[in-house]
Amino acid sequence: MTTDRPSPTAAARRLFDQAIVIDGLDTSAFGSAQVFRELRDGGVTALNATSAIWEGFADTLDNITRWLEWFREYDAYIRPVRCVADIHAAKAEGRAGIILGWQNTTPVENDVRRFALFHALGVRVAQLTYNERNLFGNGCWERRDDGLSHIGLAAVRELNRLGILIDLSHVGDRTVLDTIEHSEQPVAFTHANARSQIDYPRNKTDEAIRALVANGGVVGANAFPNHHPDHYDSTLDQYVDAVDYLVQMVGPDHVAIGTDFCMGRTREWFAWIGSSHGFEPLLQAGNVPQPYRHLRGFAGPLEFVNVADALLRRGYSDDDAHKILGGNWLRLFGKVWRED
Repeated sequence: MTTDRPSPTAAARRLFDQAIVIDGLDTSAFGSAQVFRELRDGGVTALNATSAIWEGFADTLDNITRWLEWFREYDAYIRPVRCVADIHAAKAEGRAGIILGWQNTTPVENDVRRFALFHALGVRVAQLTYNERNLFGNGCWERRDDGLSHIGLAAVRELNRLGILIDLSHVGDRTVLDTIEHSEQPVAFTHANARSQIDYPRNKTDEAIRALVANGGVVGANAFPNHHPDHYDSTLDQYVDAVDYLVQMVGPDHVAIGTDFCMGRTREWFAWIGSSHGFEPLLQAGNVPQPYRHLRGFAGPLEFVNVADALLRRGYSDDDAHKILGGNWLRLFGKVWRED
């Protein structure tokens, strides 16, 4: 499938340049000058950058150590984000703000006190589980979902206390509802779509989406190709269909962008993230294109402006487009994060 999209209109370009643009999840091959340059040049104000998936305590510390090095080496392109003021600073500076986030809680291993250490190091988003069961709860691909464990409840309390946003994108249905019920703060699906629109286990039930929104949460519509009808031939228009579906369900104040970009990732990396706890084969990576790309018309940060254009072409107001492009994430971060 090919698309011949018109260039973004002047109105879309103007709106995008003015907007706070936030990506709810990016798990690219960070450490590359090209990746960081494209984030900056694409106009991404801030992004939730994955710094752990299957890693434990020591490996995650190593990952964050590398981030500290990258902040120095690539300071022309990126800057760290620990609070909402840092996002506004990134916009003013024309750099991409990096929010350190996890797609699993394995970095603390069995000691929830370690969340405080990682918060001090800059972690501001933590997904409870990644695909499968861990000590805290169950993932969306687990054989059975028994909800939160005792230590999972303790993790939710500690994440709330510290002001770390809880992400439930890869979490199992019952564990999702348990977390929403017990969390004193709003939580997020940083990168997920509606299962009633696209029937895929990683997507979320209408019940879960409505419960999350009723608690003040935000859903980042996922641009990962396997979550769309034509996989790697899917298009930006199909992505905006998923955005529209969520907006029709819960309104424009609770829908955002979560690209799930994987720039520079290899087939071997996809096999690793799709394995059981990083080792046993579990999910098939499929025919991942090399070099990797995302949707047609939204293949990377340099095409982020196309989302603004597509929203305006579909009749979204400037105000609602601003919310979806980043304003809703900004509001949620302001609610959950504690100022240093």
